[in-house]
Amino acid sequence: MEITEIRIKLMDDPNDRLQAFCSITFDSSFVIRDLKIIQGTRGSFVAMPSRKLTDRCPKCSAKNHLRARFCNECGARLYEDRAIKGDDGRARLYADIAHPINSDCRESIQRQVILAYGEELERSKLPGYFSSYDDFGEDNYARLSEECDEGQYQPVILPVSDNIHRRDGAAHHQPAPHHASTPMATTNGVVRGAWVNSSATTDDEGFGVGLV
Repeated sequence: MEITEIRIKLMDDPNDRLQAFCSITFDSSFVIRDLKIIQGTRGSFVAMPSRKLTDRCPKCSAKNHLRARFCNECGARLYEDRAIKGDDGRARLYADIAHPINSDCRESIQRQVILAYGEELERSKLPGYFSSYDDFGEDNYARLSEECDEGQYQPVILPVSDNIHRRDGAAHHQPAPHHASTPMATTNGVVRGAWVNSSATTDDEGFGVGLV
């Protein structure tokens, strides 16, 4: 398999170890979202998408994150140091959702993603830049219920306002669908997911929206 598209969403805080989110597409057919680019002690590295590990409350059987001190359902006090320890003695709190199973694959993904991240940083300095990474409005602000008129439908999210700083400053943009026919920047045959033309449109029908 080959990586045919990489999309990057840069983070705003230069002091945060989390530098960006990323999605990669294999063979123009399969997308993996929510990879993280993190600043480590020896440089940036790529973390695979993961989920929090949980266990069940002995009283009500509700699931809780392994660091939870109290049950989310019944409020029972839970023993804190209950996570399984790895060989290095560190608690295992997360499990990868998708990950490479050999070092060659991991190194290939990391090399291409870090390269795309560097290119995205340079593109972010161009006028009219916004990221093509689709976060489904997760950075938008919810509308307060008292702001909505009774009996009338109102959207549940607001676009990012002008006084909220984001790298992808085009608040109303619609990211292009994966493998859109509109050309995007490429490097060695890999599509780099960023747009600098805010007038670009798409006929994306939202394939895959809601799938996690």
